[in-house]
Amino acid sequence: MPIVGTWRIQRRKFWRRHSRSPTKIRKWLAILALSAVALGILAPNEVRAQQQSASSTQQDTGTSADSENTGQDFTSPENLFQLRYQYKTAPGTGGTTGTVRTVTTDTLYMRSDYTFDLGSPWKVVFRTDLPFVAKDPISADHPSGDYLYGLGDADFQAALIEQINRRWAAGGGLRIIAPTGPDNITSGKWQMMPIVGARTMLPELSDGSYFEGLVRYDLSFAGDPTKKNISNLQLDPMLNISLPDRWFFMLYPSADIRVNYGDPVTGQTGRLFLPFDFSIGRALTKSFTASLEIGVPIIKDYPVYDFKTTTRLNMRF
Repeated sequence: MPIVGTWRIQRRKFWRRHSRSPTKIRKWLAILALSAVALGILAPNEVRAQQQSASSTQQDTGTSADSENTGQDFTSPENLFQLRYQYKTAPGTGGTTGTVRTVTTDTLYMRSDYTFDLGSPWKVVFRTDLPFVAKDPISADHPSGDYLYGLGDADFQAALIEQINRRWAAGGGLRIIAPTGPDNITSGKWQMMPIVGARTMLPELSDGSYFEGLVRYDLSFAGDPTKKNISNLQLDPMLNISLPDRWFFMLYPSADIRVNYGDPVTGQTGRLFLPFDFSIGRALTKSFTASLEIGVPIIKDYPVYDFKTTTRLNMRF
């Protein structure tokens, strides 16, 4: 047997042998999500007065603490550590040929951003994401459909941002995604994702509100030849509305609008996926922000998911 094939078999055996009870894993993931919500309820109210006044530096750049604390603005980089828990259901291969079943994926992400100031108006930001996945797929070498656990596809991103003036900012970057986990729960492909985005502040709505357009293209370029090739356009028309008492509401907080030009996935009948995607969140303190995102499909000819919910806890440093 070839060395690569032997290595893959041993790796699959390793992940199965070290899998934990689905109940225990999902219990701890639920505890994390509930902890983020609890922080929002118990956060001290005395920090409000301090956070309501923006610093002179923030006024010069046209951003406020409200807009920065969401952690979602591509063009307003910050030093950030994020815990993110995502629950997602999507169509998957059934137990018999030609059938479709719902596959559930629970993912805990650890994200870190670090920003370098190159001198006004330029900044460069580096980002890494490390996902831990629980998933219940059915495949030829995993016919039971039990939960599998392991590391997902880790990624690294570098971006260059220009603060054009008090209202406008723009930037571009590149993300590299590596197939770092076991075969049954990752893409099995090396991917590159060029990114461009631009943001305009909307003080007419409220201080800290903004609209940002983001375009990404996810393209696989190497990896397991038996896995599906990836080639899809990703769009994100994000609208952030700052609300009283440090709350915020976002439409399309994630780049979930997709047009697929790659290999078809299970249940695909066309190229377009268009969801209704929104989040609500609150800046708990000057350093911590929590939010809850919910996404449901409107058009799912290319079925990215049937339902998605994401809880984020950001810590700025």
